[in-house]
Amino acid sequence: MANIILDNLQSKRIITKDKSEKLLHILLRETDWMHACGGKGRCTTCKMQVLEGSENLSEITEAEKKYIKLNKLHSDERLACQVSTNGDLTIRVKKENQLPHLRYGK
Repeated sequence: MANIILDNLQSKRIITKDKSEKLLHILLRETDWMHACGGKGRCTTCKMQVLEGSENLSEITEAEKKYIKLNKLHSDERLACQVSTNGDLTIRVKKENQLPHLRYGK
């Protein structure tokens, strides 16, 4: 079981049991989360900043490596469509990926 906390969305807590499911699918069940390419790792619109629990995320994918090389993904950022989690996680929606109809803090 994993607790996912969305730090700048009123510290919303999501509890998940499925360790193989992509994080994007989990987030979309509980809130709106920006995603443009349909979860294929072809853009960075589902980017998140990992505040705690990066060790609980799956390995960096080839798509993420590509964006790291292009300096579009930093060391504390991951693509929600590319990762799954096997433990607790605290994340933040990056400013450039925030949706206008949601209320973000911090």
